[in-house]
Amino acid sequence: MQRRQIVLDTETTGIDPRQGHRIIEIGCVELINRRFTGNNYHVYVNPDRIVEQEAIDVHGITNEFLADKPRYSEISQQFFDYINGAELVIHNAAFDIGFMDHEFKMLDRSFTGTGDYCEILDTLAMARKKHPGQRVTLDALCKKYGINNSHRELHGALLDAEILADVYLLMSGGQININLASNANGEDVGFGLRRIPADRQKLNVIYATADELAKHEERLDLVEKKGGSVRWRN
Repeated sequence: MQRRQIVLDTETTGIDPRQGHRIIEIGCVELINRRFTGNNYHVYVNPDRIVEQEAIDVHGITNEFLADKPRYSEISQQFFDYINGAELVIHNAAFDIGFMDHEFKMLDRSFTGTGDYCEILDTLAMARKKHPGQRVTLDALCKKYGINNSHRELHGALLDAEILADVYLLMSGGQININLASNANGEDVGFGLRRIPADRQKLNVIYATADELAKHEERLDLVEKKGGSVRWRN
């Protein structure tokens, strides 16, 4: 069964929808079974209100830029259809979901909440649990996991979603702690590993197929494109 995840970020006119602030940008990256599909979603939205200067200082999106962009009512159905049924991966999910629920409810008072249509995974809570007592901003996590985000001079929904996708995949990939010890008889110990007896016949080597190698190279190309280092290519 395929697992569909949408790594999502928004930019807004301010910090609180209860004060009338609105969404002005939505960026989504689709993952199917933890693989990038390229079926991403990105839109700017005219909020029909002024963007606060403090917000502009964060994301750089001006009122003039948004003047000719579609309103939320024009993109809401397409956006809902895109995320419906997926697991949403969001850093500080309460912020983005709060704005999304506000926007949907302005159009339909019967809307019960994004959480009734999508699963929600908060990577901020995930990072706090995995790295207690440490800074877990997106920038701090990029540094921790060796992700190059030097091109992130300002916040942007699609750029931040792309970066968060990389962070999430590394943070959730886990690391298996394997006990390499075994007893003198080569019996299974620890994580089920055992010492291979000296008289064991030579093991068969299974080589990757051409298709598997091509997909591996595509992944390395993506790593380099995002500023990562692929040392063994050098």
